[in-house]
Amino acid sequence: MTAPTPTTPVFDPKPFLRTLTEEPGVYRMIGADDKVLYVGKAKNLKRRVSSYFQKTLSSPRIAMMVAQIVRVETTATRSEAEALILENNLIKSLAPRYNILFRDDKTYPYIELSADAFPRLAYHRGAFTKGARYFGPFPNAWAVRESIHLLQKTFQLRTCENSVFANRSRPCLLHQIKRCTAPCVDLIDSAAYAADVKLATRLLDGQTNEVVEALSARMQDAAERLAFEEAAACRDQLRGLQAVLHKQFVDSRKDEDVDILAAVESDGLICVNIAMVRGGRHLGDRPQFPSGAAVSGAADSLLAFVEQHYSQHPIPARLLVNLAPEPVREILVEISDRPPGVVSPRFAGEKAWMEMAENNARLAIQARARDTGRIEQRLEALRVALDLDEAPQRIECFDISHTMGEATVASCVVCEAGAMKRAEYRRYNIKGITPGDDFAAMRQALERRYGKVAAGEGVCPDLILIDGGKGQVSAARAILAELGLEAVAMVGVAKGEGRKAGLETLIFPDGREGLVLGGESAALHLIVEIRDEAHRFAITGHRAKRGKTRIGSKLDDIPGVGPARRRNLLAAFGGLDGVREATVEDLCRVEGVSRKLAEHIHAALR
Repeated sequence: MTAPTPTTPVFDPKPFLRTLTEEPGVYRMIGADDKVLYVGKAKNLKRRVSSYFQKTLSSPRIAMMVAQIVRVETTATRSEAEALILENNLIKSLAPRYNILFRDDKTYPYIELSADAFPRLAYHRGAFTKGARYFGPFPNAWAVRESIHLLQKTFQLRTCENSVFANRSRPCLLHQIKRCTAPCVDLIDSAAYAADVKLATRLLDGQTNEVVEALSARMQDAAERLAFEEAAACRDQLRGLQAVLHKQFVDSRKDEDVDILAAVESDGLICVNIAMVRGGRHLGDRPQFPSGAAVSGAADSLLAFVEQHYSQHPIPARLLVNLAPEPVREILVEISDRPPGVVSPRFAGEKAWMEMAENNARLAIQARARDTGRIEQRLEALRVALDLDEAPQRIECFDISHTMGEATVASCVVCEAGAMKRAEYRRYNIKGITPGDDFAAMRQALERRYGKVAAGEGVCPDLILIDGGKGQVSAARAILAELGLEAVAMVGVAKGEGRKAGLETLIFPDGREGLVLGGESAALHLIVEIRDEAHRFAITGHRAKRGKTRIGSKLDDIPGVGPARRRNLLAAFGGLDGVREATVEDLCRVEGVSRKLAEHIHAALR
């Protein structure tokens, strides 16, 4: 006779739920063999645990987990904060099968304005200090540092430590380059510094229009008092402010706080990307990847992210999600007394935000899929293709751009360890040559670049790429020989027949026959990626230079721009140069300027 197969006892939740407290705490779902299936926290244990035993559950993953429950254990805590800490500790020590983890132990960064007499502008991560003001959170450290850098340009607030500030006897370098007004040595009084702090605070709070109006009024007042240096300083602040708005933020033209959550599944990976909008300004994205889930999908990962993220960080007024909003609302009701509005994108601006967030999630998945092994593979393929002794770790590529010889610009881009190093890109305005002489332009660019290297002032690359054929390569070889750098590996990249991608020919300076690697070559993929970046960087600089020399129109010549609008435009951007550099979106922020007129102004000044 066959022995009966043991079965997992069915958990009856009703008697257990009647005994549960409504205090905050942590619950543990236990399965067969005392294995912990899931660990969660709750501000109300009775309400939260009861939600798992309803007729309809939020996801198949939760339903599968509930079906395996043998018993539930709870631990009441004194506060939600204690519950959060305990939950994190238990998840790390027990590794429950059904917990979806977003492994990011770092807190989000903020901008800090200290409570000192002359407040300090600083990057901050961690616990808040009493009395200081904090703005954020920002999605990453770059967004904070870039914002601080641009705010320094505009308002020149100090960033030095208090120990340095208290012991200065003369202005530092930041004052000399107009990034600080030097309150440490009394070059600005407390009232004037406080006014700049107030404007910076209003800008960080999203009150962009008020800041522009205040600076414009201050500039106008200074001009009327014939205080031209003060007026010029205000003008520079306005231009710096427009740079902040243009470079750093996508502006919704509304003072709103929104988080955009995009959960995307692709290539076997799931990414939840959060994009933050604060004060109407898009601050960037932060992709997160879940781990530790036995059964998961984009929807489950989104819910897990919402619960974990908003238990630790402030919840904005609205959330945009790319999946069903109702389950997200239910989660937020559990963790917040005042849950925000959760909606799918409806309007053009919201759809654009979501499109950006989803695209960045896909890009993050692609980047994650490209592991270091692939980078090393491409560099090794390049070493073999060019017959180098070692794989090149630093590659520099040059390109020349002009229009019939006009506004010639050379670019140099840098690729290090397989990644582009944008901070080290350089452009060179080419002068004193016959218009259209690409060989002379290449010689001048390389002489200026590697003259410093030969003098011991720069970094010598392992490989130099030249966008061009035999003539450009010969010109480059001659300059390197004059500088004593002929040992540096160099190759030209000539476009293939019909300029088709994959048919490029590599030109060697030693006279070897040209090499065609073919479109499937990993080495050629890397070379073309670097070459195309050099071309993009060169043509961008060329167009800017050409546009600047060709501009002859003034605001007065543009239909629809009368004295009042001209005055508003000049005040908002600190002069004609500022108006000329503004985008259509920048121009739309000016009072009295419609989008159609902004487009006319933008086109007329190009």
